[in-house]
This record gives sequence, structure tokens and C-alpha cells, in this order.
Amino acid sequence: MTRTARRTGRPMQVAALGVSALLALSACSSSDDSSSTDSGSSASASASDQLSGTVTVFAAASLKESFTALGREFEEAHPGTKVTFSFGGSDSLAASITGGAPADVFASASPKTMAIVTDAGDASGTPATFVRNQLEIATLPGNPDKIASLEDLTKSSLKVVLCDKTVPCGAAAQKALEASKLKLTPVSYEQDVKAALTKVELKEADAAVVYKTDVHAAGDKVEGVEFPESADAINDYPIVQLKDTKNADAAKAFIALVQSVEGQKVLTEAGFLQP
Repeated sequence: MTRTARRTGRPMQVAALGVSALLALSACSSSDDSSSTDSGSSASASASDQLSGTVTVFAAASLKESFTALGREFEEAHPGTKVTFSFGGSDSLAASITGGAPADVFASASPKTMAIVTDAGDASGTPATFVRNQLEIATLPGNPDKIASLEDLTKSSLKVVLCDKTVPCGAAAQKALEASKLKLTPVSYEQDVKAALTKVELKEADAAVVYKTDVHAAGDKVEGVEFPESADAINDYPIVQLKDTKNADAAKAFIALVQSVEGQKVLTEAGFLQP
């Protein structure tokens, strides 16, 4: 009995030692996995923190308020970065880019003006539509001239301002007028939508055909009048990283913000339509 007990005890000791060894190996493995996970998290955080420097964005004038807000959000999310903007008529911005102006991102108010850049080979990748915009008539506060339709703008007694025909908002206005078979002679053609709106804000014009987003941004400085023909002249807004960017990572990150749920919320709250 004594011998049997001794023979039985030794395997139990070996088994116990085996279990202990396995537990030790398991603990080491868990420790290694934890270190690996921590290392991965640190690497991810580090990658996010690696964004730095300036991102130069050329954007349509109608994006001024929304993009300025997104620029602030971007800088807060990525300390060490700075977003600078050049807002204006999309055609002028496109011409500047193809002419060699340094920029990282281009956001246009129409595919046609974006094509100026892509056809010249100055874009990196394919432009993506991120929002759409619709026209609206901006009148003086209270709409004293009782403007209720696009046709009302043809009255000779009214001073009406349009964007230049080469600018997306001007091209859209012309499309709406042609669809309605209306002829309108404005007192002036402006180089971008903000300039057209300013004419009304300063009471230098009775009305202007601009975007809904611009009427929204102007607050009580103007009053908006919707017109059904605008549905036939909605503009798609494409965005793209530029080929000669000096800060590709930050450019990609800014475009990602614009296309994100958070970015889309800022844009739709400003009056833009979902793509």
C-alpha cells in the first residue's frame, strides 16, 4: 500500500508542476497580449497626433461659414495643425490652382469648375460630392417689393444682382431662367455668391439670386424667397485632395472630417442638402 501510494503521488506532483507551468505561460502570454494591445493603442494615438502643419483649403464662397467652423474643429482635434482658407468663386479658385497656387484641398460648388482642376491633372484621386445646394432669392428685410417668384425679378423697376455666368451660382441661375423662359438683365454680375448677397445687405440692390445657405447665413439682414424652378438647378459640391499638396496626411484628414457624420451635420444645419 505504501509503494502504491508513492507511485500515485509522483504523477500527481508532475501534473501539478505541469499546471503551474501552463498557468505561468498563460500569464506571460496575457501580459504579452496586453502589451501588444497597449502598443497598438499607443501607435494609433501616436498616428493621430502625428498630424501637424498647415492645411490650405480653396473653397467656394458659399462654404465660408461651414468650413470655418469645421476648420476650428479640426485644429482642436489635432493640436499643432492650422487650417487656412481661400474662399471665392469656384472658377477663379480653379484657375489659381492650375496656375500653380499652393493648396492642399479644393472644394468646388460645381462639377464643371472641379473639372478645370482634374482636366489639368492637378487633383490627386477622384473628386467626391459631399453636399448639394439650391438657389433662393434674397430680398431686402420684410420683402418690401413683394417679390414672390422668379418672374417678379424681371420687373424693370427692380435692381437685381446675379452671380457671373462663369460662377456656379450664376450658371445655376441662368439654367433656372432658361427653364422658365425668362429674360433678366441684372444691374451687375458679381464674381461670387457672397458679393451678390452683399449688394442686397447694403441695399444697393433689391434682390439677388443666391444659395439657400447664404440666405441662412445672412440671418435677418435679408429675407429669402423660394421658387420652384430652383429644383431644376441644384449644384453638386465636389471635394478633392490636390496633387501638389505639401501636407497629404492632414489634407486627407480634413476631407474625412467634411465627409463624416459630424461634418455633414454642420453642413446640413447651414442649409446644404445631403449628396
